[in-house]
Amino acid sequence: MKTGKTLPAAITIFGAKGDLTKRKLIPALYNLYTDKHLPPVFVIYCVDFLPEDETAFKLDLLAGINEFSRNGKANEKEWEGFAKNIFYLQGDFLKTETYTGLKGKLDAFGKKQKQNGSRIFYFAVAPRFIEIIAEGLYKHTICNRDGLDRIVVEKPFGTDLDTAKKLNRFLTKRFAEKQIYRIDHYLGKEAVQNIMAFRFANYVFEPLWNKKYIDHVQISVAEEVGVGKRGGYYEGSGALRDMVQNHLLQLLCIVAMDSPEFYQSELIRDAKVKVLKDIRPYTPAQVLKNVIRGQYTAGNVHGVPRLPYRKEEHVLSASNTETFVAARLFIDNDRWKGVPFFLRTGKSMPVQSSVIVVQFKDSPHKIFKDDITPNRLIISIQPELEISLLFESKVPGLKMKLKPVEMDFTYQESYTETIPEAYEALLLDVLDGNPTLFMRADQVEAAWKVVMPILDTWKKYPAKELHLYKAGTWGPTAATALLKPYAKDWFRLSAREDSIK
Repeated sequence: MKTGKTLPAAITIFGAKGDLTKRKLIPALYNLYTDKHLPPVFVIYCVDFLPEDETAFKLDLLAGINEFSRNGKANEKEWEGFAKNIFYLQGDFLKTETYTGLKGKLDAFGKKQKQNGSRIFYFAVAPRFIEIIAEGLYKHTICNRDGLDRIVVEKPFGTDLDTAKKLNRFLTKRFAEKQIYRIDHYLGKEAVQNIMAFRFANYVFEPLWNKKYIDHVQISVAEEVGVGKRGGYYEGSGALRDMVQNHLLQLLCIVAMDSPEFYQSELIRDAKVKVLKDIRPYTPAQVLKNVIRGQYTAGNVHGVPRLPYRKEEHVLSASNTETFVAARLFIDNDRWKGVPFFLRTGKSMPVQSSVIVVQFKDSPHKIFKDDITPNRLIISIQPELEISLLFESKVPGLKMKLKPVEMDFTYQESYTETIPEAYEALLLDVLDGNPTLFMRADQVEAAWKVVMPILDTWKKYPAKELHLYKAGTWGPTAATALLKPYAKDWFRLSAREDSIK
């Protein structure tokens, strides 16, 4: 399906030799190109500090497509058509000539097309370069047309509320808010986008979507991987900053938000900000009661030995950095007051999975003695893209005997279309000037306000209540105790399958 956008597009990637460019950005742009979603006329300028032969650079990008693209190996003819529009520019982000050289290339491209086109600047760089590159673009008037020029900034967006506010002020003094696309790749996932369609296009669920009928909500993102070679970064981040402040809180917003009046970007983002502002702030004592932090020790993941976090590369031997967080949050508004939202994320866990579980309250008047399994709506983001509703049904036979069964929707069975990667959807939205799936400045700051009491408490009590768990397990037992009395354990897809056999 074509987008209908025909303006020329000049895409600049800062940090072109990094993993993000090779594994995600170029494969995504290539797939957009082969599916006829890119404008007919486009150019991709790849900027990085290191000298590089352009032919060798393109071959490395091709290897990235062949390894990481959802469509497998690139077609030779399509690759040639795509690659002729890629140019490598060696440039130090700290030096003026990098920006004057880039400006010359962009201006020449624009003059050749004889019409104004869009300019996209992707910051695939370490956070310390964000302000430096932004200043270079601003000072040299390279990104000054607020209707056509856009910057894309990867997380982490600040390290706390103060740094996030500072960065927002810095960027909004140089660019219009509508030019700034703060990207969270989780929001581009097909299953995440479908939550909104599921909620607001199927009115049958709306009367049930509130404190009267919903007992609690679980949002769980488990990662098999440890920190690997990211120990240096992770020591200054931890799971709360790395996952909860952005990914998990964004999922919570989509589940909990009120319906906007229209499907319009600012109305949707307004609704998400309102949810964040309504989350109950915690005192230090409430943090210690409602938030569990953990750190993995030595163990096995799929039978492969895993080092303890404190022995990973670039990690302090006495580190208290959390690799696991479980939290019980409350949204103090008319729809959700009193309903707990349980969030959990961790590294070195048994499987890679992202799942949202909406558990409904029990019937106030049970007439069957074996009516013991609560109704659940299960939204699986990974590994399977699936939405299922768990309900009780009579087992065929002469006696009234109940058994939980599922009504399933799976992408694989329902659609023949291939599912685009998150970065494809997000990059296309940037090209189209659609900010719906991107975080606004006030949304970023509201999310930081939710986690700041937790960060402040942990800073004040650095060694208090750090729960250890073996790599390859589901985290500390204290995280399970957090669920009581609402549930006995965290929902797991594997356990779900056992319960309905």
